[in-house]
Amino acid sequence: MVTDTLSRPLRDLRISVTDRCNFRCVYCMPKEVFGRDFQFLSREELLSFEEIERLTRAFLGHGVRKVRLTGGEPLVRRELEKLVALLARLPEIDLTMTTNGLLLPQKAAALKAAGLQRVTISLDSLDEAVFQAMNDVGASVESVLRGIEAAEQAGLHPIKINMVVKRGVNESSVLPMVRYFRERGHVLRLIEFMDVGHSNGWRLDDVVPARELVETIDAEFPLEPLEANYRGEVANRYRFRDGAGEFGLIASVTQPFCADCSRARLSADGKLYTCLFAVTGTDLRGLLRGGASDDEIHAAIGAVWQRRTDRYSEIRSAATVDLPKVEMSYIGG
Repeated sequence: MVTDTLSRPLRDLRISVTDRCNFRCVYCMPKEVFGRDFQFLSREELLSFEEIERLTRAFLGHGVRKVRLTGGEPLVRRELEKLVALLARLPEIDLTMTTNGLLLPQKAAALKAAGLQRVTISLDSLDEAVFQAMNDVGASVESVLRGIEAAEQAGLHPIKINMVVKRGVNESSVLPMVRYFRERGHVLRLIEFMDVGHSNGWRLDDVVPARELVETIDAEFPLEPLEANYRGEVANRYRFRDGAGEFGLIASVTQPFCADCSRARLSADGKLYTCLFAVTGTDLRGLLRGGASDDEIHAAIGAVWQRRTDRYSEIRSAATVDLPKVEMSYIGG
């Protein structure tokens, strides 16, 4: 397979396999929008596993080496392990998944056997009341912890834990989360609360800046910064000076990384987005189902990526908050 040389590297593909989830969260699926009458995509609108595999092959031709399955909640997609098995056969890819973890006790072993390498699990607090304030769940912290344990037992590691930090809601949970997961050898990643999706009533006052988070953690656990593993890595990494592992900070509000972004997103219905804050996507499903050749699909992806100019996080201001943006549950994290 010939890999194109693009002006900006295309390294990371996020594939949203469904727009559905098994709970609503303040960050991704706000309950004001995703109520019981919300109309999700029909099965016919979703890409089939074979279509996803074919598109992924086309992205590999442009240099993608990291493929992450997202949603919505990817584990609510039936027989997801069959898709994992298809993708795991592709050459030289790092195949991972982001999940809320609730279904991992039933699914982790089968996913590992199919070829999934590791998982990132979302958990915003260990405190039950705070967890419920961040997520309209109907599930418990303990259920997520059981999912983490199942992933560990299945060998889906290293395990990363994503924690979105929102001012006035869960910043007091940061240190308890750091203590808990560093003791267990998992990598906690703190994420600045962002204005993802047009439905979120976002304000800069909701953001706890990465600098403040580092200062808070460093006061109890002395830190030192680590070099990025590669150009475009989204997390700023820090190691604990006592040798007890590391954690990451994703600071796309206060420290935007648009210039080095190497991530493309494929929605569950086959649209290509070049930014988490995109307004519109490019329809690849139409090419697939319209009989386009592999070369034509490859060329279409390259054309989109070459002309991308999006840099929302760099120009974010009061003037951009009300711009229409696609929901995170549709486009993936």
